[in-house]
Amino acid sequence: MHRLQLHYSLSRTSSPAQVRNPLIDLLQAVSSQGSISAGARALGLSYRHVWGELKRWENELGHELVLWEKGQSARLSDFGNKLMWAERQAQARLAPQIEALRAELERSYALAFDDRVQVVTLYASHDAALSNLREFALQAGGQTQSISIATHAGSTRAAALKGSKTVDKTSQPTQRLHLDIRFTGSVDAIRALNEGRCVMAGFHTLAGTGKKSLTARTYKPLLQPGQHKIIGFAQRTQGLLVARGNPLGLHSLQDLVTRAAHFANRSLGSGTRVVLDELLAQCGVAGADIQGYQRTEPSHAAVAQAVAAGQCDAGLGIAAAAQHAGLDFVPLAEERYHLVCLKSALGQPGIEGLLQLLQTPAWQGAITQIPGYSAAQSGEVLSMRQVLPWWDFAR
Repeated sequence: MHRLQLHYSLSRTSSPAQVRNPLIDLLQAVSSQGSISAGARALGLSYRHVWGELKRWENELGHELVLWEKGQSARLSDFGNKLMWAERQAQARLAPQIEALRAELERSYALAFDDRVQVVTLYASHDAALSNLREFALQAGGQTQSISIATHAGSTRAAALKGSKTVDKTSQPTQRLHLDIRFTGSVDAIRALNEGRCVMAGFHTLAGTGKKSLTARTYKPLLQPGQHKIIGFAQRTQGLLVARGNPLGLHSLQDLVTRAAHFANRSLGSGTRVVLDELLAQCGVAGADIQGYQRTEPSHAAVAQAVAAGQCDAGLGIAAAAQHAGLDFVPLAEERYHLVCLKSALGQPGIEGLLQLLQTPAWQGAITQIPGYSAAQSGEVLSMRQVLPWWDFAR
């Protein structure tokens, strides 16, 4: 059995919170480029080095990784393909935990380097824009010390690589802000806020859901008018993640049933699971009629990886995850991604700094660069009655 060792490095440049191994990078390059020579060029390495590393890993693992046939370019063996996809799937599933590990380490270092830094702990449903916001806040505040987490097998080591309150949108934050983001399900995120484990939570809801909807039944018991404050963050599109070219012709949730497509769902407590069940109720489709409805993945990235690996035909997720995995995206619904905090926390320096950051033109321009995203009243404290129309207050 081959054992893994983890290490991390400090740098002044940001990098994705991923575990990386040089062998998997080599296999990915050869697979995507179609030959060892093209893969070597894509990695900026020599053909001789890549060929030598592949042979060394074959001896180490005891299996062929690359097949050579006369007159044809080298291609990955069945074992090489399985190894590459298994690692990518595991990495996608572990992404929230890896991000949480890095967040905890970077929080400690942020306080060590400057005890004046404002730390905002945020539990949130997994979201591409929040990951970008975290890096944006580090750069805006001058906090550029970041952590890369890597993995090495055997002897090889690889570095991985408020209601009416307004803020001046033209000003840049002057204080140093560190966002300690922990990705979890939307329901669990709000519970963490209510239990005092964080000062802010992130969750998302479909637009236009009524008082008797599943969305209302899920979130209304967790939020209290007068106690919680909703802050605008973004609007994004949810849709079907399907293989390139959409070979099954999936354009709706009904198509999942009529074409007997295999589906990858999200776990109970996740915002996307609530969105899916809400959409199924609207179109009159039962979850039991969808093959794979009981199969769950922990994040958008994990669903996308499952589709890319051919383990299923489709899943519900965001366009950014589809693009990253080389998939097609079929938009189904628009939703709002909200931030929520206690009313008593609005005056905290960290929260004020975050609201100011969210309203800068630089950030609102950056969020529109993410596929399927747009800024929607970003950084504004909103009326809960208008954003979540489930309340019927006596006037």
